[in-house]
Amino acid sequence: MPVPAPDDDPAPGPRSGGGRGWLLRLVLAFTFAQGAVSMARPAVSYRALALGADARAVGVIAGVYALLPLFAAVPLGRRTDHGRCAPLLPAGVALIALGCALSGAARSLPAMAAWSGVMGLGHLAFVIGAQSIVARQSAPAERDRDFGHFTMGAALGQLIGPVAAGLLVSEHDGALARTSATALFAAAAVAACSVVSLHRVEHRPAAPGAPGRAAAEAPVEGGAARVPVARILRTRGVGSGILISLAVLSATDVLTAYLPVVGEQRAISPTVIGVLLGLRAAATVACRLVLAPMVALLGRPGLLIGSCLGAGLLCASVALPLPVWALGVVLAALGFCLGVGQPLSMSTVVRAAPGGARSTALALRLTGNRLGQVAAPAGAGALAGVAGTAAPFVLLGGVLLVSSAVAARLPGEARRGPGGEGARAATDEGRPAEASPRARRRRTMG
Repeated sequence: MPVPAPDDDPAPGPRSGGGRGWLLRLVLAFTFAQGAVSMARPAVSYRALALGADARAVGVIAGVYALLPLFAAVPLGRRTDHGRCAPLLPAGVALIALGCALSGAARSLPAMAAWSGVMGLGHLAFVIGAQSIVARQSAPAERDRDFGHFTMGAALGQLIGPVAAGLLVSEHDGALARTSATALFAAAAVAACSVVSLHRVEHRPAAPGAPGRAAAEAPVEGGAARVPVARILRTRGVGSGILISLAVLSATDVLTAYLPVVGEQRAISPTVIGVLLGLRAAATVACRLVLAPMVALLGRPGLLIGSCLGAGLLCASVALPLPVWALGVVLAALGFCLGVGQPLSMSTVVRAAPGGARSTALALRLTGNRLGQVAAPAGAGALAGVAGTAAPFVLLGGVLLVSSAVAARLPGEARRGPGGEGARAATDEGRPAEASPRARRRRTMG
């Protein structure tokens, strides 16, 4: 009796498990969670200033947010590779809400730093769980689109959160301590809203070989051997995806932190700077809406090369003394280019990672992001102190240009060697990986 080859099987994915409602619910939940974090982070800085912090102390508190999760990312990824992803989501939401609320109630700088770390840990847990669900439940051909839609939730949260914080926080008449605390309590409430959208976001895997299987990749059995981290990092495409993600996120963070300083030097009002940053975030949302057609037109490596190259040149041009309208055009184009890197780096890492280690690979990518969030602002601050506030943009432009060269070394779309996604598609379902027509004929005749 002929045995169907993997390429002849219906593509596993969310359509067999009740449509795409799970992805919409996940995007909504991520919008609330990311909006809460994006609202809380500036409010934490204002709250710290109200408690007497100087610029260095504010930097330390901001760094703790990214530093503590460095030690938890890989263990959480391992746990997700060998079990369900969904339990991480409400746990992450609870930690985000707890960190926001207790930061608002804190009366000392060490307490602020500790609760900022709790918030960062919650965000990490949520993102690892959510990314792993997208990787597991999306058919291989749909991952770019699904990751694009998923990260659109992050872009919407980054657009709404800082604006909401700006509306709530006021330093008039000595009200900074009270209004920053109010913003943090409001952020905790926003985080809690994401729980409403977390029902039925993960399909329970059916028995191996059962029809109508909902998930594209089943969790690895608890007794299976774990893939060493060194092997994951050595796999072609994983390290490149991590580096591209780190470069893009570092550029976004430094842009958010230092554009107000540039505005102050060029006599651009804070309101206009807020509009410019909002324009950048809106362009990122627009980019992710059309990500799938762009991938179909240019291919993943080509799109990554072009977006990183364009982002590098645009980021460096922020250092030029441009008029406000031209700066707005540059930032909109920069936001569009930067919007490509995060979702495609996720799908690149998932495609390249060894079978049974995709969540761990995504966790390593997040570890690289957190390293960038710790090192990039510190390095930018040191460079700005020596060469001026425009210098970090030139440096980040150079880093993005390097990342475009790294993207040029990514495997092409048609390359599916041993352990690649085409070979793994059936293995992840518990079937042998024999994708070639010749292998099919041999098995049929035998």
